[in-house]
Amino acid sequence: MKKTKIIYWIITGIFAALMIVAAIPDLLVTPQAVAIVTTQLGYPNYITSFLGLAKLLGAIVVLIPGFPRLKEWAYAGLAFDLIGATYSMIAIGTPASKWVFMLVWIVLLFASYFYYHKMPKAKLNTDTV
Repeated sequence: MKKTKIIYWIITGIFAALMIVAAIPDLLVTPQAVAIVTTQLGYPNYITSFLGLAKLLGAIVVLIPGFPRLKEWAYAGLAFDLIGATYSMIAIGTPASKWVFMLVWIVLLFASYFYYHKMPKAKLNTDTV
């Protein structure tokens, strides 16, 4: 149980930190964030701050213990965000060298989710021994 919990918190901490750092320029609607969302990807400007807020709230929910249903929604929302962003980059013809790093974020997301669900099972195994 202890090993599973440590792995979960390390992966989740790194993932949440990356999402929070990525959310800040979106929330502040910086010229760089607007350029990526509107100019490069072709989305409307108003979506930038919404995505930033969604990333920030999702990262916070993933870090807060408890709230299992809300946490499931946060994981789903963050998955949609990351997979959608990756797909958008691929769809507009962005070279792989510029979007392949997104796979690291997606792997961290799924690893965090995997260990989130593994923790209760690990606790049950140690409680029955």
